[in-house]
Order: sequence, then structure tokens, then C-alpha cells
Amino acid sequence: MEWLTEHKIPLGSWISAGVDLLNEHAWWIFDFISMVLGTAIESLIDLMKACPPLLLIALFGLLAWVLHRSWQLVALVVLSFLLIANLGYWTETIETLALVVFATVVCLVIGIPLGIVAAHRPWVMTVLRPILDLMQTIPTFVYLIPTLILFGLGVVPGLISTVIFALPAPIRLTHLGISSVPKPLLEAGEAFGATRWQRLVKVELPSAAPQIMAGLTQCIMLALSMVVIAALVGADGLGKPVVRALNQVNVARGFEAGLAIVLVAIVLDRLCKQPGPRGPGGRS
Repeated sequence: MEWLTEHKIPLGSWISAGVDLLNEHAWWIFDFISMVLGTAIESLIDLMKACPPLLLIALFGLLAWVLHRSWQLVALVVLSFLLIANLGYWTETIETLALVVFATVVCLVIGIPLGIVAAHRPWVMTVLRPILDLMQTIPTFVYLIPTLILFGLGVVPGLISTVIFALPAPIRLTHLGISSVPKPLLEAGEAFGATRWQRLVKVELPSAAPQIMAGLTQCIMLALSMVVIAALVGADGLGKPVVRALNQVNVARGFEAGLAIVLVAIVLDRLCKQPGPRGPGGRS
């Protein structure tokens, strides 16, 4: 084995040299991306903070009613956010919601089209599969290091790391949904003279909607799981009090901040689930 270790392939050195090269010659690109993304997230946070907490909670309750027509869900949403506000984590929750919403939108904008293309072109999925496996299995701290070097401290490296971690879910599930569309439906669309675009919009996407919505839900959960890790590189939100509680061995603060993350996850999961058939009682 000595001869094998003596002739080590310098993969780490190559990657490090590549990151240093990018940081030296393309720093202005990363600074521009950091400025644009940072400004967009800060604007969203400022907009949400400008809204009085009780009004914003009422708006979330209204959204739950519009989407699901369920008083139980409205009560869950309102009581969860009221408890978070009572614990003193409302500002951190707003910052976390902004990060999760922004990361989820980016993931869906990239992931759904890629999933559709991969379903229609099998070779694309063949190329994407090892990349997606790498994105999902490589330890988060590994790609947190280069993003920290290229984008600096703050919310942007946390956002980019979150997108890398969460992106495979919408790609895979969109690909699964489009690939699983029953052939008779596609043949019926062709028989009626539908174009490729019409088949996609009127046949494939409606049929694949449950899988795409599952991809959305998974994307949100994966983004929330990155909240604490993003706090390690300067991102604000509920991850910060968790990290502080860990450093101070403060059980009370850690439990409260962790509970707030759990409540946000439950609320977003229930809001984003595809509504089921509504019964006569108005329940979904």
C-alpha cells in the first residue's frame, strides 16, 4: 500500500488551485452575484419586517384558508407563529423564511425545467445523475468552504450552499413525474393534434403535479435543514441562536430556537402540500 499512498493523486490541490484562480481573476463576478443576491434577500426581509407581526400572521392564516379551506390548518398556522413571536424569535423567523423562500424559488426555477428536459432527453439524466448524487451526498461543509472564499461572509454563501443541497429534489421528482405520465394520455394528446408545448402544459405537467409538489415540499425541508449550517458563515435567522446555544451549552435557548425551526417547517409543509378533495365539511 505504501507505493499507492506515495503516488497520491493531488485532487485537493487541483480543486484548491481552481478556487484560488477563480478568486484571483473572476472576483468581480462573484462580488456582483453576492451584491445582487444579498440585496434581493435583504429587500425581502425588509419588506416582511415592515409588515406588523400580527398582520403578517393574519395574512399567513388567510393564505392557509385560501389554499386548503381548513380551519384546523388556519389555527395551526396562526398559533405556531404566535408561539414563535411569544418566544422572542419573530425577527429570526422572518430572516429564515426569506432565506428558505428565496432558495426554494431559485431551486424550482432551475430544477423544474431541468427535470422536464431530463425526462424528454434520457441522456441528460444520465449526465445529471452522478452530479445530483454528488450534490446530495458530499458533506455540506466541503462546498461551504469554497463558497465562503468566493462570496465572503454573510447570507449569500449560505444561500448558495442551500441551493446546492436542495436542488436535486425538484430535478429528480420533476423527472419522475414527467416520465411517469401514462402513455394513453400522451397518445390522446397527439390524436387531438396537440403540439409539444400543448402536451407539456395540458397533459404532462397536470399529470406530474403531485410529484412536482412533493419536490417543492422536499426542497423546503432541505432548505430548512441548512438553516443552522448557513448561520456558521454569517447568515441571519433561527440558526444563529442555535449556534450560540451550542457554544454556551444553553439548553433552554437551543430548545426554543429548535422548536421555532420545527414549527416553521410544519407550517410550510402543510401550506405547500397539494390540496386534496374537499368534502362537504370544507375539510381538505
